[in-house]
Amino acid sequence: MHVFVTGGTGTIGTAVVTELVSSGHTVAALARSDRSAAALTAAGATPVPGSIADLDVLRAGAAAADGVVSLAFSNDFSSAEALARGIAEESAAMAALGEELVGSDRPFVVVSGTPWVPGRASVETDPLPLEGPVAGRARSVLAALALADRGVRVSAVRLPRTVHADGAGGFAGILTETARGSGVAGYPGTGEQRWPAVHARDAAVLFRLALEGAPAGTAWHAVADEGDRVRDLVAVIGRRLGLPVERVADEVFGEFAPIFAMDQPASGAHTQRSLGWQPRHPSLLADLENVTP
Repeated sequence: MHVFVTGGTGTIGTAVVTELVSSGHTVAALARSDRSAAALTAAGATPVPGSIADLDVLRAGAAAADGVVSLAFSNDFSSAEALARGIAEESAAMAALGEELVGSDRPFVVVSGTPWVPGRASVETDPLPLEGPVAGRARSVLAALALADRGVRVSAVRLPRTVHADGAGGFAGILTETARGSGVAGYPGTGEQRWPAVHARDAAVLFRLALEGAPAGTAWHAVADEGDRVRDLVAVIGRRLGLPVERVADEVFGEFAPIFAMDQPASGAHTQRSLGWQPRHPSLLADLENVTP
């Protein structure tokens, strides 16, 4: 299969491109810089110059592909306005990609986040939250999934709060970088809240499986660790950085503060049974041992 990928040089995208190429697919991936293009070429993919704001480039990439994986999202989380711009940009990009695939029965895999359900781990059939700082992303995903009724084999891979590799990435990575900057390994809330996690290379396998065979209109959970206590994560980070572990104000974590303080375990059991997906790489707690001062 010839696959067009956006966001192919991030923590998740790098692993997805590698997984697709190693499994025999050819990959064309969006590259917004010479550095990204070089990384994609080294991974065995063909770089396509442009950004997710270049909708004509996206349409052309989708038109030439047998399937599409949408991963690109802005890395600017500095303010509510920046986050809103990133969500709007992603929404327009996903709409452009999806419209190009209408009536083709080609696969379109989009990225989402695991929802949270009070008192239990969320599952694949639970609805995405339509309130909060990232509600716009949920609406974009729901719009994409609706393309199942228009001849697109669309599916959503719901990622947990931390997709990690070599001790970095996701919400845990933000905890680490915040600790480096402040001199304190801080945790929001009580520290008892649980966050799900998955290794990037395991998540990449699920993206491939969804691309190859997920039914239209379905959602899947890329969850390996159902819920690590935030206090336990910060304890490892503090030990690795040689910093004290303390409760800090939720506001330290900016726009994500409400989510950081939330208990949000998630299950990937149905995904594992149905798609034959088996996480094999280190857990988040084990991977955080790679954090260096």
